[in-house]
Amino acid sequence: MPKRTFNILLAAVVIGFTVWSLQATGFDPAAIIDGFFRKPFFRQFLAGLWPLNWTILDQVAAQTLVTIQIAWLGTLIAAIIALPISFLAARNIAPSIPVGALSRFFFNADRSVDVMIVALVLVAAVGLGPLAGTLAIAIHTIGSLGKLFAEAIESIDRGPIEAIESTGATRSQVIRWGVVPQVLPHIVSFFLYRLELNIRSAVVLGIVGAGGIGFLLVDNIRQFQYQNVSMILLVIVALVMAIDFISGTLRSRMV
Repeated sequence: MPKRTFNILLAAVVIGFTVWSLQATGFDPAAIIDGFFRKPFFRQFLAGLWPLNWTILDQVAAQTLVTIQIAWLGTLIAAIIALPISFLAARNIAPSIPVGALSRFFFNADRSVDVMIVALVLVAAVGLGPLAGTLAIAIHTIGSLGKLFAEAIESIDRGPIEAIESTGATRSQVIRWGVVPQVLPHIVSFFLYRLELNIRSAVVLGIVGAGGIGFLLVDNIRQFQYQNVSMILLVIVALVMAIDFISGTLRSRMV
């Protein structure tokens, strides 16, 4: 097929699917304008956000700390589980093709299930609160970190490994002295990056009752305490910006 014909067909498919998607989702600019500017709810919501209720700052700060702890512990558990499996999944050092394929399949299957779905199941299993959020983040993050760790291992320089193998070193010694020193900075960097994402996820998990500042936000929205909502939103924005800055600074020094 000529390239010009292929490009025309591709453009037609993209345009057709876009139009179909607009119809399927009921995308209507008039309805959007009506909802935001003509109906009273949104105006009442914005008006109710001011002034901020500073009296709940201590409660918000406490739940913010819980949110960070959920993300930290969940990410740490995931890293501890994902790291050894990633050595089995990396194509260049996997002990066998079936083991590597099975490990990669596990990572792909694990991260294919959204963290919100995992949290819904765990809330039903262990109840409302931070434990469900911690476990949900841990389970969902295993696949994500495992894939990143495995890709880092696959990109290592073979020179040091061949030098160590030439001395008659065992497989564990090759990994310890030839692989780990090369991938450790990347592993720390990926851990920090995933921690940053998981703090944001931990905020959202409050919607399904998984604890933290997100749960406090939803609870105040349901009670129409919009002055409290604005205070919570301000803290969430500050938290995300601070974590983004700290994580980015640390990661830039790791690699």
